[in-house]
Amino acid sequence: MRVSAKSDYALRALIEIALRGAGRPVSAEELGRIQDIPHGFLQAILADMRRAGVVVSQRGQSGGWRLARDPGEITVADVIRAVDGPLVSVYGLRPESVSYNGNAEILQLVWIAARSSLRDVFEHVTIAALADQRLPPDVAARTTDEDAWRPH
Repeated sequence: MRVSAKSDYALRALIEIALRGAGRPVSAEELGRIQDIPHGFLQAILADMRRAGVVVSQRGQSGGWRLARDPGEITVADVIRAVDGPLVSVYGLRPESVSYNGNAEILQLVWIAARSSLRDVFEHVTIAALADQRLPPDVAARTTDEDAWRPH
């Protein structure tokens, strides 16, 4: 899997928003400055997340962006889906929609398994956990495997 700049920037922005607490809005300009995210790109990402119900915008002098829901209810998977679409796609199709002929049919099972593996991590890590600098134990355990750190 390749993590897009959109997903990375979206998650970084949401961590900053969550750290404001109590629903205090933060401007796109401030988010961009703190996390070094290009302003125009960030505005488009925030708009995608607004359409997905992850953030809301508040107009006015003390306006900005805030989370639409509790940060403990927003997962990494929610964010990736909001800005990039499905966690796994095969030439633009969801794995269950792909069909193969003959000996290649096994590939569909590989794509389904890959999506399941990604869900095991992305659906269990919340914005609150990221803002608190803590991962669920089962996710954190995956990072202690020496092989996880080796490029292949």
